[in-house]
Amino acid sequence: MTDGFLGYHASFMLDVVVCALALVVPALIFSLYLVKFRRNFVWHRNMQVTLGIVLLVTVGAFEIDLQIVHDGWEEIVENARGQGWVESADFTFVQRLLWIHLVFAISTPVLWATTLVLALKRFPAPPTPCEHSRLHKILGWASAIDITLTSITGLIFYYHAFISAG
Repeated sequence: MTDGFLGYHASFMLDVVVCALALVVPALIFSLYLVKFRRNFVWHRNMQVTLGIVLLVTVGAFEIDLQIVHDGWEEIVENARGQGWVESADFTFVQRLLWIHLVFAISTPVLWATTLVLALKRFPAPPTPCEHSRLHKILGWASAIDITLTSITGLIFYYHAFISAG
């Protein structure tokens, strides 16, 4: 297995996803700034659609790489940590971190897609406040919190699985 570009014993696509996780929250904050303080609804819409597409493609490529090319995350971590590591207490800890991350990682695309699809259907073109705004605000904040927790838990998993491995 070749190492990723961040200098740890992870796959290239795992490093791409880690970078995406680190960048998505600042981009999301900027998008929220645009809509809340600048009232730039078009740029907010465009950023959200772009972020959604980029993350969908990135995570899709990551899952193909992880499941088909590398035969699962355990193989990547075992290559980083050494033979027999999957039987250790450290592995169990990292596995639990992954399960926590997956709670958010699975709910995020569902929540984000719901928010986007409803917004694209219910807001006028160009987007301006309307009856859907109240629900959109609730869904939007729930999506923002969910993707933030996905990012935080994903970065914590990466740290414990690869960086602290030495």
